[in-house]
Amino acid sequence: MARVTTKYVCNSCGYTSAKPLGRCPNCQAWNSFEEEVPTVTGGKTRGGGAGGYGGISGGKLTPLSTVGRREEPRMSSGISEVDRVLGGGLVAGGVTLIGGEPGIGKSTLLLQVADSVARAGGTVLYVAGEESLEQIRLRADRLGVTADIQLTRDTRAEHIAALMNEHRPVLCIVDSIQTVTVEGEGAPGGVAQVRDGTSMLTRAAKETGTATVLVGHVTKDGTVAGPKVMEHIVDTTVFLETVGAFRLLRSVKNRFGQAGELGVFEMRGEGLIAVENPSAAFLAERPVGVPGSVVAATVDGQRPMLLEVQALASKTPYPNARRVVVGLDPRRVDVVLAVLERRLDLTLGGLDIYVNLAGGLKVPDPGLDLAVALAVYSAVVGRALPANVAVFGEVGLAGEVRSTVASQRRAEEAGRAGYKRLIVPPGLAGHAGVKSVEEAVGVVWQTAKA
Repeated sequence: MARVTTKYVCNSCGYTSAKPLGRCPNCQAWNSFEEEVPTVTGGKTRGGGAGGYGGISGGKLTPLSTVGRREEPRMSSGISEVDRVLGGGLVAGGVTLIGGEPGIGKSTLLLQVADSVARAGGTVLYVAGEESLEQIRLRADRLGVTADIQLTRDTRAEHIAALMNEHRPVLCIVDSIQTVTVEGEGAPGGVAQVRDGTSMLTRAAKETGTATVLVGHVTKDGTVAGPKVMEHIVDTTVFLETVGAFRLLRSVKNRFGQAGELGVFEMRGEGLIAVENPSAAFLAERPVGVPGSVVAATVDGQRPMLLEVQALASKTPYPNARRVVVGLDPRRVDVVLAVLERRLDLTLGGLDIYVNLAGGLKVPDPGLDLAVALAVYSAVVGRALPANVAVFGEVGLAGEVRSTVASQRRAEEAGRAGYKRLIVPPGLAGHAGVKSVEEAVGVVWQTAKA
């Protein structure tokens, strides 16, 4: 006899439960469970007359050696930083999911991309699920959009797929996927609606060769709202986030390129403007000749950048000295401080130590250890580093300086920015590395005297 099973799904993260819960144990959302349509399981018994698998035969198999090779065609988005994050541009038939906080600039950025693609001669379909067409026109006027973009307010997935099949646009933007509805699947924004809508639009994109961008809402912890399977369906997932005065576009999944790429933008009146040289932007306000300031060569994702590590030491008025860390891993900073006390006999017990990665970025890079060590030493002894020195390297418990990932790219980025002297681990071609923190301290201030 057939058995009916009922399950409840969190419309925020896709967590399933046999009964409705007041609070989701996975994403902590309240009153987010919805009942899914019951499914009937059972049918023919195993070992029956039709065979163990109901008489179903397997499909055709294709040997890998007979499969042809095909490079997916790409087109430029018209914005260099977007092309960098996507791995070279928009892919025909590729589906990209972009997430970000409300008001961060997702719609602004995509309207700029739509304008660039349309001015290059491509047809662009813009599905406006959250704004009226008049609101989009006002934003277009503010951004100076001059191209003729095709707009629609119809958010039914079947109709969007039909428009893609009929007009064959080179780019389709759906803002947002939570407003797309599929016939007979419940309320808009529900788990089934988002999942099936994403699947239908992805299938239409593959069939028509349309590069498709889906805007997704985010939860309070910063992840894309909806079932996790949605991120598995799409080809690329990127996030737009705020860091100080900048916007960062970061890829976390990319089937057509390298994940972890980073694009830097600045929000202005005319829209999001690409920052071609992030190192210069993040170091623009760095004070020169001040103790406790060190230029560090780091890698965020796959992008090398120069950032400023700052340290401040002051006599503590409290029984226990404070350790305040912003933008770095606090436990790694504690290790570096212990190495300074033990290996360099630097007295830190009665001092409050503040360590900051200037600019608002959060970078958990072990290669920043040596910069933290030199910044704290500089702040404690009151001696500034030379203005033309850049630093990177991991610090071990024995005080040794270890090599880091992407050392060559870090060194090249420092050279392009005009930093002639590098304090780096041993083994980097063309540079005399330092083997320990003590040796690094000696090399830095010998350089200063020279």
